[in-house]
Amino acid sequence: MMEIFGILLFALGIFISVALHEAGHMGTARMFGMKVTRFFVGFGPTLFAFRRKETEYGLKAIPAGAFVKIVGMTPQDDDVAPEDQPRAMWRFPVWKRTVVMSAGSVTHFALGILILWGLFSFVPLNDQSKLQSQPVTIASVSPCVEQQWSVDPATQRERACEKGVDPDSAAVMLGLQPGDTITALNGQRVTGWDALTTQIRASGGQQVSITFDRDGTSQTRSVTLPVAERVKQQVIRDDPDRAATDITPADLEKVGMLGITPVIPRTAAGPIDGVGKAVDQTGVMFEGTFSALKRFPEKVPALWAALTGDERDPETPISVVGASRIGGELFDRGEWPTFILLLAALNFFIGIFNLLPLLPLDGGHIAIAWFEKVRSWLYARLGRPDPGRVDYFKLMPVTYVVILIFGGFTLLTVAADIVNPIQLPF
Repeated sequence: MMEIFGILLFALGIFISVALHEAGHMGTARMFGMKVTRFFVGFGPTLFAFRRKETEYGLKAIPAGAFVKIVGMTPQDDDVAPEDQPRAMWRFPVWKRTVVMSAGSVTHFALGILILWGLFSFVPLNDQSKLQSQPVTIASVSPCVEQQWSVDPATQRERACEKGVDPDSAAVMLGLQPGDTITALNGQRVTGWDALTTQIRASGGQQVSITFDRDGTSQTRSVTLPVAERVKQQVIRDDPDRAATDITPADLEKVGMLGITPVIPRTAAGPIDGVGKAVDQTGVMFEGTFSALKRFPEKVPALWAALTGDERDPETPISVVGASRIGGELFDRGEWPTFILLLAALNFFIGIFNLLPLLPLDGGHIAIAWFEKVRSWLYARLGRPDPGRVDYFKLMPVTYVVILIFGGFTLLTVAADIVNPIQLPF
């Protein structure tokens, strides 16, 4: 039930952002004096509508987007009344048309940054700096230890130990519990997860004493740390996403194991520091979006393979359907920060995608406007008459090809998201 609610909530977030995209076009067009006749949310049959001044506003039955009607977007528009000709969009300076056409994407960028700012400012998030600067509090205790590293054929991941078959972990033998805070190792104060694990890994086969606090009481107990085969820390640092199946014997070493996971401290940055974090994350997401767009063509075969029964590549593109489903799963698992990050990332993607210089995207209209401007300037320098405006009708075949390609790609991603959806790795 919570997953369904999460799916609907995420879809609503996308729907609102798309409606605001069109509101960005409308607001800037009216600011410059262009005539806006219609602003509708949704498509299909009209549920209700009302008119305010010269603009009709309304809600339609299918919540699949929104649209705005600006009079005279191109010189070929034949529905411009004679009295509206001076306010036709194509008659305005190119910079004003550029502002209007890019306002939708700018709205998405502003929404994405605002979402990130709210996330970093007010939502407690994992604080790695505190994890490395404070005594370690135990989140979970492993019941056993797998002494020989191997890959589980079923999951293609590192094989987990099996209680009753593999030896008890040192944490179990010490009687450690979730919530205990480790304060010292062999009588020496230790702070930070990396510092603790470095000493533990170096003490395999040796007896160590561990001091920990439980309910305000300090206790010290001793245990001989078992030796286990694990991936070298340097290998993990060099390639944190390396698949378990790619690990070689040279990547392994014998180390001591305690058998705990840490509680990662969480903090909210606050409204001031949240600005810097939001800007930094925006840069990361922009870079990731550009990288993903460049890889789109090479991912088509993987999407088709997913439809025919192969395992779904988690790096393949997803549709709004797939994004909403993932959002629902995140909501169901209480992963609110990731839910919010995904919504921000989708806003950045939509904003960037809409600026691609292809019709019928906003970027296509901007590209044509500036092409006309540069061409007119060149003809003037050459002493030749202005060739005038681009004939959009001549571009319709190219536009239809773009629509066909994008439509086919959308259908492919939607089908893959339904038949073989991407699975969360946690």
